Amino acid sequence: MSATCPVDGTYPVDEKLPALKMATTGLQHVAAMYAGVVAPPLIVGAAIGLSATDLTFLTGACLFTAGLATFLQTLGVWKIGARLPFVNGVTFAGVAPMTAVVASTKDKTEALPIIYGAVIVAGLLGFLAAPVFCKAVRFFPPVVTGTVITLIGVSLLPVAFGWAQGPNPGAEDYGSGKYLTLAAVTLLLVLLLRRFTRGFVKQIAVLLGMVAGTLVAIPFGVTDFGPVADADVIGFPTPFHFGAPQFHLAAILSLCVVMVVSMTESTADMLALGEIVERPADERTIAAGLRADTLGSALSPLFNGFMCSAFAQNIGLVAMTRIRSRYVVATGGGFLVLMGLCPMAASLIAVVPRPVLGGAGVVLFGSVAASGIQTLVKAGLDKDNNVLIVAVSLAVGIIPITAPEFYHAFPETARIVLDSGISTGCVAAVVLNLVLNHLGRGRDAQEVTHPMEAPAMVHAVPHE
Repeated sequence: MSATCPVDGTYPVDEKLPALKMATTGLQHVAAMYAGVVAPPLIVGAAIGLSATDLTFLTGACLFTAGLATFLQTLGVWKIGARLPFVNGVTFAGVAPMTAVVASTKDKTEALPIIYGAVIVAGLLGFLAAPVFCKAVRFFPPVVTGTVITLIGVSLLPVAFGWAQGPNPGAEDYGSGKYLTLAAVTLLLVLLLRRFTRGFVKQIAVLLGMVAGTLVAIPFGVTDFGPVADADVIGFPTPFHFGAPQFHLAAILSLCVVMVVSMTESTADMLALGEIVERPADERTIAAGLRADTLGSALSPLFNGFMCSAFAQNIGLVAMTRIRSRYVVATGGGFLVLMGLCPMAASLIAVVPRPVLGGAGVVLFGSVAASGIQTLVKAGLDKDNNVLIVAVSLAVGIIPITAPEFYHAFPETARIVLDSGISTGCVAAVVLNLVLNHLGRGRDAQEVTHPMEAPAMVHAVPHE
């Protein structure tokens, strides 16, 4: 699709809509990604054991920093920002490594400072690498990115299953029929909304399912409105609320791998969105967009947020509505900032019972895995080398999920990286792709008709 410019010289991406339409369509973008923004702080906060007050604070901080990162991406400053209708928020890719950091930290009060230090370093290194990375993207083809995205979803699904069983793993009723029923009802509600609604309602099906599930949970006595009653109407995410950042090498390496994954996904998203808005993304646009992602990530810990990245689900919203203005998404960023400055609004998510989150999480996290599978479909799995890359990388990435103690003999610092299936799977996919598809190219590029079949040449038997 070629870029087209109207007679008045304004590209669709630069169009400014009437105020009311700008506000409603901006809210739609927020609704489409809200659950994705609040899920990571919920997962990490629960792993640390934060109080309801601190969990509300962490959620509000992530909303606030997502809004700032969205401003940076859509409006741009100097050579920073793709100036495309991108919504930025907390990336799912960082959840598994961050929870691995939490698990390996004896004093849980130090977990967030260690995470923040790693995010700052990864963000700054990514910012410096952006001009080079946009040229090296050929080393991250769909076979690599698809594998990693699939692993992200698969790695997060156990979190949803844990939520579905109840709020306290040590309680006698953990995993009881009451909690599992609530999770199943929420899952069913989300599926019905996705199947039988259209447009805006369909886009916020997960959010509506969580609201409905929370209402259903009230008679069960598992819905607590205390966090809302105790929350302030106005507040500000105090810088370094959870402590000054700490810099641990293993955590930094783990989050640097996540940054590479995030930059790869963002590059693919920019290429796709550039075509949709009729302003194809060139190297300069990609570099500027990556600078916005990485700088937003580096600044996010200052206000107690996590690593930020473009949200792919909003690209589908742009394509569906055909509203391509970046100012619409910037308006959505404004709503995110306002929500972050209103602890009462942020506390609403703390009201949602864990089993309800678990039911919605099955769809949310499963959709991430499905997105990775969709990418793999386009990766050329008729090539034997690509089948090997996916097979081995997925196996390596699933080790921490299926065999949590597999790396128990390794040093504790090394386990922060090894216990993250996303990190190890990504490294395996990149290395295997380089070895099998770039070194000695053409020597072993046979096609196979089925992953379990040997290449045709193996069946050739020489005449005696």
